[in-house]
Amino acid sequence: MSKKLLKSGLIVSFMTLISRVLGLVRDVVIADKIGTGVGADVFFFANKIPNFLRRLFAEGAFAQAFVPVLSEYQERDEKNGTNETRELISKVSGTLGVLVSIVTFIGMIASPVFVALFGFGWFLDWLVDGPNSEKFDLASSLLTITFPYLWFISFTALAGAILNTLGKFAAAAFTPVLLNVCIIGAAIYLSPAFEQPAFALAWGVFLGGLTQFLFQIPFLIKAGVLVKPTWGWSHGGVKKIRKLIVPALFGVSVTQINLLLDTLIASFLITGSISWLYYADRLLEFPLGLFGIGIATVILPSLARLHAKQNPQEFSSTIDWALKVVSLLGWPAMAGLMVLAQPIIMVLFMRGEFTEHDVMQVSFALYAYLSGLLSFMFIKVLAPGYYARQDTKTPVVIGIKAMAANMLFNLMLAPIFGYVGLAIATALSATLNGFLLYQGLSRKGIYHIDKNTLSVILRLIFSALVMASTIYYLSPSFDIWLTLTFSAQVLKLVYLIATGAITYFICGAIVGIRLKHFTSKTS
Repeated sequence: MSKKLLKSGLIVSFMTLISRVLGLVRDVVIADKIGTGVGADVFFFANKIPNFLRRLFAEGAFAQAFVPVLSEYQERDEKNGTNETRELISKVSGTLGVLVSIVTFIGMIASPVFVALFGFGWFLDWLVDGPNSEKFDLASSLLTITFPYLWFISFTALAGAILNTLGKFAAAAFTPVLLNVCIIGAAIYLSPAFEQPAFALAWGVFLGGLTQFLFQIPFLIKAGVLVKPTWGWSHGGVKKIRKLIVPALFGVSVTQINLLLDTLIASFLITGSISWLYYADRLLEFPLGLFGIGIATVILPSLARLHAKQNPQEFSSTIDWALKVVSLLGWPAMAGLMVLAQPIIMVLFMRGEFTEHDVMQVSFALYAYLSGLLSFMFIKVLAPGYYARQDTKTPVVIGIKAMAANMLFNLMLAPIFGYVGLAIATALSATLNGFLLYQGLSRKGIYHIDKNTLSVILRLIFSALVMASTIYYLSPSFDIWLTLTFSAQVLKLVYLIATGAITYFICGAIVGIRLKHFTSKTS
């Protein structure tokens, strides 16, 4: 089973790699077009709100509640020879469609209210300065354009959850590529048509959502699960999902809520704060999406099936295997980004409106975020241990504690460190969240890390530290990086990354890390 999961995980990670690379290209284009000024701050803000709601309605809480119930229905159909799964999909898609349509319509009409709520600092400026307050009015206009993305992406994520549960991971994993292509195309070809390039990017988000939605339909037809949506509020499966989703709405979206709270506080800080946090978060999301989310995507359906089959030992082994796999790639990713943060930011973004000063500011936020990278990854692996068992209440309690801690950390650190304090607070609250998730699984006897797994992780950490030390020794100072041509910077960066990877795996082999640790759940 673990080899099959590893193969599925590699498929998802490869597709995610394509998406993340294009995502970096997208951010490079955005940095060139709008830098970190007013337009950048406002666009990132307008894009963040529908993305947050997407986590609630689709990829986050909804998916975590839907996949276990769908797996249960599939297991029942296989046993009894029934066809209840298609009916469940019909009722769920119809019910979700009505709810998301209402929310989308309200969001478009009431976009100034959302801006006032989550960008309160801009709202206060608008009250004081009126027409001279550019950010509030621009954010309201952009949000009206980006909000329909919620509708498109909710159905895209629903289709992806269905295909993933059927073991068809490639299509759903490839879909985000289309969003990046649309935003890149809009930035290059539409931005000259607008006085404010942020409008072109907003339309790119709209077109990206539409394209992703249409792309999934042929795959649903091929899998035989494209059904007519019907209202099903009182359907048994929908009622079960409703029961599971209410607490999950908060529990699984704590990270997103924290990021929105960061945005709220950042709206009171100096111009550029939101943009600096955005670019740092994007670099953090690269390894997190590639390794953490890739593995989490494939283990949730597997864990749900194992729970339905009442196989607790295999259930625990699957979580154990996932922790080792994300550790294999997560620790060197964190160490490497820590050492090479500034040259990577320089190579990717420092052109056009993005300055040397911005490189430094983004790197400070990235250092803070990276301290919580493994915590974010472990959350992605541990949370499915609850949702697969249809336990959405426990993560809520944990989520409340983590969010309260995040706000406390924000209030403590933001006055001292500014936007960097917000990033530190996010990392600290993620670490608390991950620890409490593990503690809960351990107390219930669901999963407890054994000595062999702990030994593997410690050896991986040691190898990552050796790798980081090697890269640091070979890397020139920031001032020297600035004197290099772009091609020389790229070549030097490739050399350092390749040297680091070779050092990491050689050191790992020397301290006893073997392939069997990641291909067998019992190793």
